[in-house]
Amino acid sequence: MPATSELTDHLGYWLRFVSNHVSQAFARKVETHGVTVAEWVLLRQLLEIEPSPPSRLADRLGMTRGAITKLADRLSAKSLLLRLTDPKDGRAQMLSLTPAARSLVPKLARLADANDAEFFKTLPAHDRAALLRILQTLVQAHGLKSLPVD
Repeated sequence: MPATSELTDHLGYWLRFVSNHVSQAFARKVETHGVTVAEWVLLRQLLEIEPSPPSRLADRLGMTRGAITKLADRLSAKSLLLRLTDPKDGRAQMLSLTPAARSLVPKLARLADANDAEFFKTLPAHDRAALLRILQTLVQAHGLKSLPVD
């Protein structure tokens, strides 16, 4: 009978171990500002491409349109998102940030920066750069599209 590998023999185990801790720490930080990580991701994407139809956000984030609608509902209830009528098609919606969201997104981005710095500060700059390059290579090689939101 062949030997059974240990959990710790797998790169995936270590990636998930580190990822869970990095993600959970960031989630706690953004929740102090009243948003979830998924909401932050949507807000950050909108900062780049607003106003935007929900379908474009769904494609960019690798999410369903239903998931975008649920996030948009939550963000609207928090006065962080506006639903506008598409000027080209009066039946279609466009999503846009409120002024409060436009001021919140940079604060959340600084939290993301601080979270990365906190977790990866023990790595020399060349190791951080190598890790980033390796992970980006894997994303490209496997055609991964969905943005991490959980």
